[in-house]
Amino acid sequence: MKFADPEPERSLERAILAKVAWRLVPFLCLLYVLNILDRANVGFARLQMQEDLGLSQSMFDLGYGMFYVGYLLFEVPSNLLLRRVGARRWIARIMISWGLISAATMFARDSWSFYGLRILLGVAEAGFFPGIILYLSYWFPDRDRGRIIALFMVAISLASMIGNPMSGAIMQYLDTVAGLHGWQWLFLIEGLPSVVVGVSVLFWLTDYPKDAHWLSADQRDWLVTRMQREEQTRRERNQADRLEAMWQWRVWWLIAIYFTVAVGSNAGGAYFPSLVREQFSGLGTFQIGLLSALPHLCAVVGMTCWGTSSDRYHERRWHLASAALVAALGWAITAWGPSPAVALVGLCLAQTGMMSMLPVFWTLPTAFLTGAAAAGGIALINSVANIGGFLGASILGYFGLWSEAAILLVGAGLVVAMSQTSTDRATGLLPVE
Repeated sequence: MKFADPEPERSLERAILAKVAWRLVPFLCLLYVLNILDRANVGFARLQMQEDLGLSQSMFDLGYGMFYVGYLLFEVPSNLLLRRVGARRWIARIMISWGLISAATMFARDSWSFYGLRILLGVAEAGFFPGIILYLSYWFPDRDRGRIIALFMVAISLASMIGNPMSGAIMQYLDTVAGLHGWQWLFLIEGLPSVVVGVSVLFWLTDYPKDAHWLSADQRDWLVTRMQREEQTRRERNQADRLEAMWQWRVWWLIAIYFTVAVGSNAGGAYFPSLVREQFSGLGTFQIGLLSALPHLCAVVGMTCWGTSSDRYHERRWHLASAALVAALGWAITAWGPSPAVALVGLCLAQTGMMSMLPVFWTLPTAFLTGAAAAGGIALINSVANIGGFLGASILGYFGLWSEAAILLVGAGLVVAMSQTSTDRATGLLPVE
């Protein structure tokens, strides 16, 4: 569909993408909220669970990180299977299996059962996040993807804003009810909704634009043509559509950058409630949950602004670096923290910076990878870099808060160090065309 005047085409584009966004993004955001709740609620459960199971801090940190053993091993195969069988069926499978295993964590009795359940949860969840990033690349052009990914990833902060107070209330008010500990109720109540919503995925998601019967024929044809043209341009410019393209140097540079934010964000997930409890001693778990939600509320605003600004100015490099610097500053303020209020401000800055890195970062691999390379490359970045997730809690536990500030500072340096050559345009680090 061609227009002599570009304004009607721009109006059509805005209308179609808005319709697609309203159809997909809120639902995907709900899925991610449940994903984050079921993955990270163990950080809140540790307030009771660590003592009940007789685990030391290092043993619990190891269990927290064990999630990434299964996650790393199955991430790439899972995303390749999603591309083969379709997002609708594969994401439904992921959600149903992770919900059941998350709920089953209530039956952990010692370190080994805890470790085993965390590994199984990682296996079940593998492929969800990179699968959604890949799925969004089927529906939204490059220049709009930063804002869309930001809106989707607001779920991380929403999950914590909702989940921390809810988790605190469950653990405080349901402890000993029906002979169960509060942390057991936590896993049961927050795990089963994923199973129910997972079934609904089969009826709501559409695999590809060509199958979107909720768009008119003209809208569907326009979107299919636009996305095919963009994919062809990427293929011609970067020759990165075959699976071996995922081994390029720029993929591994992105892995190094993402490793730093994975360390920080997962350390935060494991320790934020404990850090708040240390600063505000004497509060109940519900009150700790309310205070722990504040950094995530700040992150909702920050990541939306960063993603929107990055799209508006067609710039990725300095948006990503500046977010990493804010995160490093936040961890440093928390470490310095002369008072509980200052430490809480530091946590707010740290979380805002780390979360604001994510929507900008995830525009980069889909800016130059296509086809099987996109499916494998996105999963490879997420899986290998999330070794940082495996190590994050232990690094903070052993080396303290200053280590998190240093790691995020390294992340900012890695972004800035990307040389401004023609290859940078392919990764999206220079203004997009």
